[in-house]
Amino acid sequence: MRSLKRVIEVTIGITFAASLAEAQPNPATNNLSSSQAVLTGLQPTGIWSGDVGGGFRPGVQNLDLEAGGGACLALFGSHLNRDLSLFDLSYGRTWGGPVGSGHWYHGNWEVRGELFGGVQFNPAGNWLVGLTPHLRYDFATGTRWVPFVDAGAGVTATGIRRPDLGGTFEFNEQVNFGVDWFVRDDIALTFEVGGMHVSSAGIYQPNSGLNCVKGMAGISWFF
Repeated sequence: MRSLKRVIEVTIGITFAASLAEAQPNPATNNLSSSQAVLTGLQPTGIWSGDVGGGFRPGVQNLDLEAGGGACLALFGSHLNRDLSLFDLSYGRTWGGPVGSGHWYHGNWEVRGELFGGVQFNPAGNWLVGLTPHLRYDFATGTRWVPFVDAGAGVTATGIRRPDLGGTFEFNEQVNFGVDWFVRDDIALTFEVGGMHVSSAGIYQPNSGLNCVKGMAGISWFF
């Protein structure tokens, strides 16, 4: 009986010691996590599919607010040079998880909706507003810098007229290149440049159109 009692006591002791060992944090793992945080400058968050900058999770959303300017040039049929002040508010949502793992184009597809507006201050004061859906591709660089390229086409209302436009209702097409710089886990500064064409597709005459180069900067919230 004493031998059986001793075996039971030893067994209980070993089990208790093993439980304590499992409950203790692993210093090597903690040091690895700390090293990764130092290298990336950010802690892993809920928006990433893995490490920071390694691609977004499916369904990650963002809200962008930007301001900037544009120069519409007397090129490709347009008659006047025009200067614009621009602003936009846009919403985006990732479409699935990261694609292209192991390739230079590793990243995410994103669908977006943009509401933009502007004021022409040269040659004369006038206005324009537009609503444009976009398709964007965000490149996963493994850093806090996330470059992107996007394109979109939508509708525009404007008071700009002759000699380049003939009516209030117009269309717009855009191509943009930019980068999100994550200054915090869920906040990025956004910089982009792009081109925008505005015309009526022949609904109104004249229809020379506006051919603009634009630069924008702002802030983006991710959630």
